[in-house]
Amino acid sequence: MKKIFLLILSFVQVITWAQKENAESIGNGISVQELKKHLYVLASDAYEGRETGMEGQRKAAKYLDEYYAQIGIPTQRQVYPLKRLSFLQSTVQLNEGKETEEYKFIDDFYFFSAEKTQSIEVKEMVFIGYGIQDEEWNDYKDVDVKGKVVLCLSGEPVKKGKSIITGTETLSEWTFDRELKRKTALEHGASMFIQIDQNFDQYMARVKYYLQIPRMTLDRAGEEEEDLKLPYLHCSSRMAEELVEIFGLPHYGSLQKKALAGKHLKSKRTNGSMTIHFHVKREDLVSDNVLAFLEGSDPELKSEIVVISAHYDHVGIINGEIHNGADDDGSGTVSVMEIARAFKTAKDKGMGPKRSVLFLHVSGEEKGLLGSEWYSEHPVYPLANTVCDLNVDMVGRKDADHSDGRYVYLIGSDKLSTELHQISEEANKKYTQLNLDYTYNDPNDPNQFYYRSDHYNFAKHNIPVIFYFSGVHEDYHKPGDDPEKIMYEKMAEIGKLVFHTAWDVANRPERLKVDVTNDFKER
Repeated sequence: MKKIFLLILSFVQVITWAQKENAESIGNGISVQELKKHLYVLASDAYEGRETGMEGQRKAAKYLDEYYAQIGIPTQRQVYPLKRLSFLQSTVQLNEGKETEEYKFIDDFYFFSAEKTQSIEVKEMVFIGYGIQDEEWNDYKDVDVKGKVVLCLSGEPVKKGKSIITGTETLSEWTFDRELKRKTALEHGASMFIQIDQNFDQYMARVKYYLQIPRMTLDRAGEEEEDLKLPYLHCSSRMAEELVEIFGLPHYGSLQKKALAGKHLKSKRTNGSMTIHFHVKREDLVSDNVLAFLEGSDPELKSEIVVISAHYDHVGIINGEIHNGADDDGSGTVSVMEIARAFKTAKDKGMGPKRSVLFLHVSGEEKGLLGSEWYSEHPVYPLANTVCDLNVDMVGRKDADHSDGRYVYLIGSDKLSTELHQISEEANKKYTQLNLDYTYNDPNDPNQFYYRSDHYNFAKHNIPVIFYFSGVHEDYHKPGDDPEKIMYEKMAEIGKLVFHTAWDVANRPERLKVDVTNDFKER
């Protein structure tokens, strides 16, 4: 009996060793040549920058369908409706007597949402300080703003280098979340929200691109979104100087002192007014998510799904120049394609995976995570059965903070599941030995990358995530993001890390545990 037991134990050990060795060799099969071959197609001029809802994006979706058919993984399309809005002709007129000064969208003010062309005349407003409602600081205390236009400053109260709200040098969400003040004004019944952006030029340098191109949003059966019912805009200090003068408020330079003192000021009646012209041009479009589904081999576990995602759209043609988006996110797209091929190879060899794997190629990321948002609201496979999402977005270049390419930023790995974080760390230690950089995992990081790629639409449903990212470089959202600049060996190594992390999650006996309270608030 003892000999039989030892023979069985030895056999099991051999099988386990063979599976591990095969998994490692399959992961090593992620090919630099294949990555390069596919990226030179998808990031070519023929695909016209793969803009959401446009011909180039549709060609890319077809390429993905054909690729998965070739390797033997079935695909399906998830089509979703969009509306494309342009605000470029919007203006603000400040009227004082017979004199009128006109200010232009982007140059002097900005907003991100409007549903219809309309003109709004403003004759009175309430200066509400910083527009904050918090336990430590409440600008709305004893102030009735219902039906009134609210004016506030950006930022938050700071004394002696420390935020009054946090009590530390770290600023609060009232500074980082640019929508929170508007939503608070809406909750208090304000008729309009205007914020003086004290860092207008700095912020505009980051978002000007997004404002110049038409804005796409999901078309939710023609229903106006609740948070768009409050007209709003952010204005420059240049515009604010004349604005406060016309409405009889203190000089712009003294408003911060008033705000810090917690003073609320009602505008005085003057012969001045402000007329805001929201000019909206609307087009109706559709786009596609491409889903490649590899069914698991274990009858009891195959209903559970590991998602590996990337967005295959980019920003299209701007000012006549094609933006090919080789890194953003051609690199993630072809990485997922190669990871899928590795999983299919394993399955063809009878090795699993035990759980099912969904290779999810979403569009609309560049327009506001639209494709993944639609999927999370209309899941083809139940979110309750979704174990995690490993999201790959921009992994083909290096940023200025790293001297070589042997690194990857990991974002979100420890936010919901300590197990997922540990699995990732162990996979890297065993297979890839990359420098895992958690700089952008800090909730106080001003870039807020946690909210800026498709994994977030899974995380907000309490599904563990990892976002793989190599940082921003000089060609980010520029015509120079081309395939010849990609570090293909780096991509392959990150692809192996994603593969082995997913492999462990897909084959472990128990489902990942969600054991951490997410410390990020939904934006």
